[in-house]
Amino acid sequence: MAYGLQQDNQVVYQANPNMAQQLKGIKDQIRNLCSIHLNRPVKVVTIDGYTYEGIIVSADDRFLYLSVTVQGDQRFLGAPGSFYYNNTILPLVLYELLVITLLM
Repeated sequence: MAYGLQQDNQVVYQANPNMAQQLKGIKDQIRNLCSIHLNRPVKVVTIDGYTYEGIIVSADDRFLYLSVTVQGDQRFLGAPGSFYYNNTILPLVLYELLVITLLM
């Protein structure tokens, strides 16, 4: 017991084992595809509807790393007062990606 609070270990959420395995498979598939297309320009669309264009520089077990170049005062994720600059590496969570399109 810490600070007088009772610890009851009540589970408030538990992922369905089938869903967890499916998500792991999706992450592995996206990571492998990103590895094949390293240093290629792409357009990425996330689950939340954000769209990014850049060059795939890396992918690991959790993130796709996208080098983005932005001209002007475009906002980063709509957060007031926050900007990203030329040649910034943007980490995108693999399981949040909906579409990766190769650009010519």
